[in-house]
Amino acid sequence: MRKTVENLAVSKITGGRRHPLRIRRKYEMDRYPNEALARDEQVTVTRRTRGKRSKTALKTAEFVNLSAAGKKVIRSKILKVLDNPTNNDYRRRGVITRGALLETAEGVCRVVSRPGQDGVVNAILTEQDN
Repeated sequence: MRKTVENLAVSKITGGRRHPLRIRRKYEMDRYPNEALARDEQVTVTRRTRGKRSKTALKTAEFVNLSAAGKKVIRSKILKVLDNPTNNDYRRRGVITRGALLETAEGVCRVVSRPGQDGVVNAILTEQDN
C-alpha cells in the first residue's frame, strides 16, 4: 500500500520538520506551452528534449498540408482559424492545435497533427459548408 503525499510545509504532530523522500528531477520540469499561431510567415523552433533528442515546434504557421479523400496532398494557405474546441481563447487568438478548424482556399479543414510538437500542420478537408 502506498503512502499518501503529505504537505512538507506543515510540521509533524511532534513538532519536527518533514523531509522529502527525494528532490525534484530536472526531467520532471515542465515547459511553457508552445502555441502555433496563424500568421503570414512560418517560424519554427527546435528545443532539446530528454535523451539528447530534439523537438521541432511551430511558432507561426502560414501553410497547411491538406489531404482529401483519394487525392494528393495539397499545400494551402491558412486564411483564419474558425474554431478550436481545445479552448475558446485559442479561437479568438488564432492558435492552431489538434482538432482546430481552419479556413483555407480549398475549404474548411480539421487539423490532425500537433503543430506545437511536430513542427508541421497536417489537416483533412471536412464536408462542412461554411
